[in-house]
Amino acid sequence: MKGFNGKILRVNLTSGRLSVEEPSEAYYGRYLGGRGFIIEKLLTEVPAGIDPLGPDNKLIFALGAITGHPLPGNGRNSIGAKSPLTGAYGESEVGGFWGAELKKAGYDAIIVEGAASEPVYLKIENGQAEIRDARKIWGLEVADADKAIREELGGEKYRIAAIGPAGENLIRFACVLNDITHAAGRTGLGAVMGSKKLKLIAVKGDNPPEMADRDKILQMARALAKDTKENPTGFSINGTGGAMDKYEAIGNLPIRNFQGGTFPNVKELMPQRMKEKGYWDKMESCFGCPVRCKKKLKKIDTPWHVDPIYGGPEYETLAALGPNCGIDNLEAIMKGHELCGRYGMDTISAGATISFAMECVEKGIITKEDTDGMDLTFGNAEAMLEMLERIAYRKGFGDVLAEGSKKAAEKIGKGADAFAIHVKGTEVPMHEPRLKQGMGLHYSEHATGADHCTGIHDERLSMSELNSMDVAESVPSTELSPRKARILYQLGLWRHIPNHIGMCLFVSWSQKQLTEAMEYITGWPMSYWKLMKTAERGITLARIFNIREGLSAKDDTLPQRFFTSPEKGPLKGVSVDPDQLAEAQKIYYQMLGWDESGVPTYARLVELDIEWAQQYLRP
Repeated sequence: MKGFNGKILRVNLTSGRLSVEEPSEAYYGRYLGGRGFIIEKLLTEVPAGIDPLGPDNKLIFALGAITGHPLPGNGRNSIGAKSPLTGAYGESEVGGFWGAELKKAGYDAIIVEGAASEPVYLKIENGQAEIRDARKIWGLEVADADKAIREELGGEKYRIAAIGPAGENLIRFACVLNDITHAAGRTGLGAVMGSKKLKLIAVKGDNPPEMADRDKILQMARALAKDTKENPTGFSINGTGGAMDKYEAIGNLPIRNFQGGTFPNVKELMPQRMKEKGYWDKMESCFGCPVRCKKKLKKIDTPWHVDPIYGGPEYETLAALGPNCGIDNLEAIMKGHELCGRYGMDTISAGATISFAMECVEKGIITKEDTDGMDLTFGNAEAMLEMLERIAYRKGFGDVLAEGSKKAAEKIGKGADAFAIHVKGTEVPMHEPRLKQGMGLHYSEHATGADHCTGIHDERLSMSELNSMDVAESVPSTELSPRKARILYQLGLWRHIPNHIGMCLFVSWSQKQLTEAMEYITGWPMSYWKLMKTAERGITLARIFNIREGLSAKDDTLPQRFFTSPEKGPLKGVSVDPDQLAEAQKIYYQMLGWDESGVPTYARLVELDIEWAQQYLRP
């Protein structure tokens, strides 16, 4: 086998037993790594109905075929488990260097099962794995734990995936961080890691697996790097936040918990302003990638003293901790980003959950008596920062918000659920589904809840993308129609492929380049059709997992807020029509080979070579 190591490490933290499995080449060819490995293992090994924070859950780290090989965008790895935030399928992708290092260390995936009685960490070096005592670093913030383990192991060459206090304290939107600054942010996987008393995984490797045609891969890598240098994208210049002012102008920027309106000071929050204020140091990259989309900051001596070790905020963080909380103080948002990094929390869910609480205060549902005397109102930067700490350590009202907006609303009652902006329990990312109605359709049906990475950004659909799907004309962003469902199906499959093969979305691959790269790495005959069907296989298995956990088509919906129009701002008069959404969902289901209630048909399972999964659909 080429491109992979052919080995999966299984770690049972209850017994302390380590074992190595060697799946068949056919297994690798069917799932291609990443998401495919994760969902197959979770569906077949995790019993239905288990507590996501109990020892029966499994936490899986998985690499794709491209991960760690000398191509732009190769630094991604996937992490998955049953989500403590949703009780359904949980998955998040992350960049950096850790995934490439694990592949060089001899493994394509790690399955963590059981739970340790005392804090531990996992050391992996060139095929040798060891469970070690982590009591001395339990309780440390992410960067401090990273530093302590590097000192203990005697080298800077280790790559470390760690949790912070939020993961240890089982905050339901805790994340896993690779080398301090790269976050697998969504669906609460850091809490699963914390429930297993696993503080971090330190990896070191020197032996990447062979590729089928190394010369052709290097030739392709040089061509892609040259094109990236000569035609840099906005990601290379400003990261992902460079278009915030344009987003505000068209209504995509969430304001005050998605209530809509305008945000006049939006330019004060943009990366360009960071440069003007002297906060910006340079752009950094993930393993072997010429895009360089990651901000590195200088030490910032504002009243909040922002530590640059945790990197700089990107669009989702700027929007979630900024306009969505009514905050226009750049330094406060940068500090909030640092705190989420220190504690190991998803910035999207953290900001969205705080903005939910702010609206509950605004509507009179909760008062200062509920919030420990804090003035938790829109625009109060100090309160936002204090609440981040309270959430991470489950202090006072922070203990309520640590459950995420859905569960917090259930606990608060009094109609608070109207202001919890989530899908299946996952807080909605910072893209407005009343504007991006194809994205809204995707939010509603996605297995992990609202996810912006594998959906379609309606306003950015280029004619080249549309032409590849034989769409003769562009489709309005606010249209929700059968043809929008078709675009989500076809382009959405393309957007799922990276999660299987370990590829970053920020590299502009053509279909031809991607299929050739997969052939040159693995030696397997590859086609765009096979890649699309691999993505569809993953989507369908995740759907089956959720059905087994009790979810159904009734859970494929959007927050009620989006079915009404904002009272002011660019989207005044614009809303999602629930009947159009329901019709588009049915069409999307049919394209995937599911019935009208969203259950995959046996015929489609046979086509996808996963008919074995039918057993999980039986009553």
